[in-house]
Amino acid sequence: MGWAERGDLRATGHGNSVPRFHVAWGTGTGVVEPFVRSVLQAADAGLVRFHHRHRVDELILTGGAAPGVRGALLGPDDAPRGVATNRDEVGEFELTAQAVILATGGIGANHEMVRRLWPARLGQPPATMVTGVPAHVDGRMLDIAASSGVRLVNRDRMWHYTEGVQNWNPIWPGHGIRILAGPSSMWFDALGRRLPEPCFPGYDTLGTLGYLRTTTDLAGYDHSWFILTQKILRKEFALSGSEQNPDITNRDRQAFLRTRLLSRRAAGPVEAFKDHGADFVVAHTLEDLVAKMNALTDTPLLDPAAIRAQIQARDLQTANVVSKDAQILGIRNARHNLGERLGRTAAPHRILDPAAGPLIGVKLHILTRKTLGGIQTDLDGRALGLDGQPLLGLYAVGEVAGFGGGGVHGYNALEGTFLGGCLFTGRTAGRAAAATT
Repeated sequence: MGWAERGDLRATGHGNSVPRFHVAWGTGTGVVEPFVRSVLQAADAGLVRFHHRHRVDELILTGGAAPGVRGALLGPDDAPRGVATNRDEVGEFELTAQAVILATGGIGANHEMVRRLWPARLGQPPATMVTGVPAHVDGRMLDIAASSGVRLVNRDRMWHYTEGVQNWNPIWPGHGIRILAGPSSMWFDALGRRLPEPCFPGYDTLGTLGYLRTTTDLAGYDHSWFILTQKILRKEFALSGSEQNPDITNRDRQAFLRTRLLSRRAAGPVEAFKDHGADFVVAHTLEDLVAKMNALTDTPLLDPAAIRAQIQARDLQTANVVSKDAQILGIRNARHNLGERLGRTAAPHRILDPAAGPLIGVKLHILTRKTLGGIQTDLDGRALGLDGQPLLGLYAVGEVAGFGGGGVHGYNALEGTFLGGCLFTGRTAGRAAAATT
């Protein structure tokens, strides 16, 4: 359990008041495992048929109903997971059924579409991003649905992370990993200025994204920086993705205790990023660290003296149990929670303390992820036409429907609430379809 989206520092504002973000035991593979088992059993019983390598290119809509789909049959391909497969068309197909349920995800892998739909409230869209979803999450089915007369709404609602790093061992093109950071790393903009409150690690995802994209002299830069210590890395850095959490994915309790609570090093995948990641630099002095950070940009933008002054000002605030630094206050507040104190939030210490080192710099990219708008549906998950009436037999669930109805989260969301929308809308649409067939 962690404390994601710690909030914007207001009692009535955005964020979670308590730690409530849970990583499922088994990670994502563990979550889908019972569903996979059920559908495979149904296939063995002759109740389910898979149509692999069938690419849907068109919804069949007649008389306000959707009886099926058409598309191209693609040539065989045994490429491993995440690798782009061939698009060789070797035939055509048409499938009909009593119901068509769209569950094709969002737009995160289609950077052109992300930029085209980027909301004005989040400022200038980034020229470069890393990709937090597989290549097939490209928004293609949204365009196909729209061209068939399905109503799309809230296209400018989206959720992208500001703590993305390039995956040194990628699975899909442009593969980015999100750092699930505790509250202690110092966060600097591309020009070397500490981000203002509440733009601290793990506090307000879209608020920080908006700050970085709407601040006039930052909009031309697509990166920011963490500066931290090995002590912070060991306790506070986690990475998104089942591959980055083998102890939890494999349900290995001994490995979890050994790597997360008892080791003096960070978890193995985190250390691998520190050693191999293109966005990580390590040094024993701040001047050497800043020089390495400047080497990761086209021109040197960071002034080591200015960085030192800001870190020293922050470090002075750790000397007393009281402090006027909002980030230090947040760290101490978090450690009142036993789980945070034992496994998530490092004890306050000076960034420039050699005993806590070495120093680590991390170049952060915007990581595309979630689509909060999409196909509008009614309460049964039925897709609506342009006239606002349900299209008989056509349903949309999960991210393609903005996690519910075309945008159940509004313009913001809370970390940890997305999976529930997928499960709930899938169940709702499945029950509705079964009741009418």
